Amino acid sequence: MTKNVRHADKNTSGKPSPPEEAQTLSRGLKVMDAILAGPPEGLRVIALCRQTGLERGTVYRLLHALQAARYVSVVSRFHYGPGERWGALGRSSKQREDLAETLSPVLASVSAGCGDAAFAVVREGGLSHCIARHVGSYPVQVLVIQVGTRQPLGVGAAGLALLSALEDREMEAVIEVNAPSLMLYGGMTQARLRALVDATRERGWSVVGNHATRGVLAVGLPVFNSAGDVVAGISVATIEARMPKERQRKIVQLIRQALRHHGFVAY
Repeated sequence: MTKNVRHADKNTSGKPSPPEEAQTLSRGLKVMDAILAGPPEGLRVIALCRQTGLERGTVYRLLHALQAARYVSVVSRFHYGPGERWGALGRSSKQREDLAETLSPVLASVSAGCGDAAFAVVREGGLSHCIARHVGSYPVQVLVIQVGTRQPLGVGAAGLALLSALEDREMEAVIEVNAPSLMLYGGMTQARLRALVDATRERGWSVVGNHATRGVLAVGLPVFNSAGDVVAGISVATIEARMPKERQRKIVQLIRQALRHHGFVAY
């Protein structure tokens, strides 16, 4: 062997090589996505293994590192939830109240224009949380949810609009964490929800019928602030007979106009 031939350097530092670091980061993000999409009581390691496809030992190592960096905390015995570093990203009750107050005139304008009930929801992990609604003037009002109602993100039109606005990895984490409860909403399945997300992204607005409530059809849009961040979802719900495709388009345009008029961004 000539001395001019140089072999590849061996990693003797004990530190991960760049490909290993990328793999570790990717796995850590999978765990974090699952936790952020999880319920308030947190997730057990077995649930994290199931949702991420990672071995138990790997999940424990990642959780240890995420805890040390304060991205993950122990919510209760054996349950893991978001750590304090995520506190600034979660909406406090006051922030929800402020957003509800800001969106209330938007809902009022939409309801006045179409005569049907309008709703605003925000995301809380894998759930949608209704923060405001406005009742319209049409004699038959479909009040599918009340202020304070929480349900899996995507089973309602406003929540579906929010879910569809997420990046694919985060969207998948939400669907996975909600999988056990989806059947309770009109027989919703993971495959059906993914198909609804695809249709929403292609169409530009969400349409959901007969899942959260039978005989009802709703349309929805995500709400963006001036920085381009998704802050809420808005929907209008009514009986199916009042929501043919042409009227769906008109209501969506009405929502867009109301949002822009009140300083929000609507695409």
